[in-house]
Amino acid sequence: MHAFDVLGDPVRRRILELLADGERSSGEVTEVIRAEFGISQPAVSQHLKVLRDNGFATVRPEGARRLYAVDDTALREADEWLGRFRRFWAPRLAAMGTEVARGKRQRRLHDEGKS
Repeated sequence: MHAFDVLGDPVRRRILELLADGERSSGEVTEVIRAEFGISQPAVSQHLKVLRDNGFATVRPEGARRLYAVDDTALREADEWLGRFRRFWAPRLAAMGTEVARGKRQRRLHDEGKS
């Protein structure tokens, strides 16, 4: 399965967001996903399996629990693929950063002038 096929599913993206904050048990992931998406525990397990099988997540047993974490292998591959397109948005992001800095500087100078 291609990385973007895996990432195209909102449930799997949300699971990755949860795992990006640190290792979580399958029970913790299931609890959040069931509350947000209303899907069953077996469905959450299937999404975790897809993430694991495609290099987005790792699992390690700890007693009866299964702890999941982000595996950056597939994310790096997706990032490499996106690399050829960065030229389309990188200059705009840089320009936006310049404008934000300019606005902060103008506010600072304005506020200093009031003192």
